[in-house]
Amino acid sequence: MPRNKVQQQPAEKRQEIVDAARTLFLDVGYESTSMTAIAAAAGVASNTIYWYFKDKDELLVAVLDAELEQGLSKFLNSPAADSAGRLLMVVNQLQQASRLVATVHTRMHLSPTIAAWHDRFHELSEILIQAEMKEAGIPPEKAKSLIKIWVFTVEGLLSHPTSEAEKREICAALAGGASRQ
Repeated sequence: MPRNKVQQQPAEKRQEIVDAARTLFLDVGYESTSMTAIAAAAGVASNTIYWYFKDKDELLVAVLDAELEQGLSKFLNSPAADSAGRLLMVVNQLQQASRLVATVHTRMHLSPTIAAWHDRFHELSEILIQAEMKEAGIPPEKAKSLIKIWVFTVEGLLSHPTSEAEKREICAALAGGASRQ
């Protein structure tokens, strides 16, 4: 006689699906991961995923939101005393999920769901950088172009292999240059 499954709260099941998708997206890539593989890894029937997510892009956004929440928590609770240290921490956090970052940049032109997430991510990033610059005493009119430079630098560090020492040096130069403005 088959065993009855233990009833699970919807939020728990959703989180298991997100965790399974994250692992597979990072291990084998978004394009190579099927919804069937995610369902198997999460221990649910394939159609169960669609009770929680409209499609794979919406599931990717849930994974990205979880990553963002974790990274934001680390950033806000960071013991790093200076902008360079916090910037380096952000770069290292994003590099751990570099496959997801690459997927977002590839898919944002194909998926309105991912494009919207990307835009929100940049808005939040710019708000956080602006707060760093305000704390450093940089006037808002000078901060606008510096914010773009910070964002472009972080994206560059993510897409080009760089040693830890080089990353640290770039982040220090970026933070130091901003504080001299």
